[in-house]
Amino acid sequence: MNTYITRGTCSRQIQFDVKDDDTLTAVKFIGGCPGNTQAVAKLVEGKNIDEVISLLKGIECRMGTSCPDQLARALIKYKDQHAK
Repeated sequence: MNTYITRGTCSRQIQFDVKDDDTLTAVKFIGGCPGNTQAVAKLVEGKNIDEVISLLKGIECRMGTSCPDQLARALIKYKDQHAK
């Protein structure tokens, strides 16, 4: 399980797993608007992390970021740390 501490959003943390084929699984936001964060999690699970980054990076809510943007940032950080 990977954990990312968010910045500038109502959610405080994002937890997720990535399979060997770079498929995103087990996405869970800690805090934030439950309906929105649960929806985002369901919509991105099973997708390739590059696709998720492309879809969500740059979405703004407040303070220049959003929960979806924070997930994209978490995945970018994951990729940087697990470069193949």
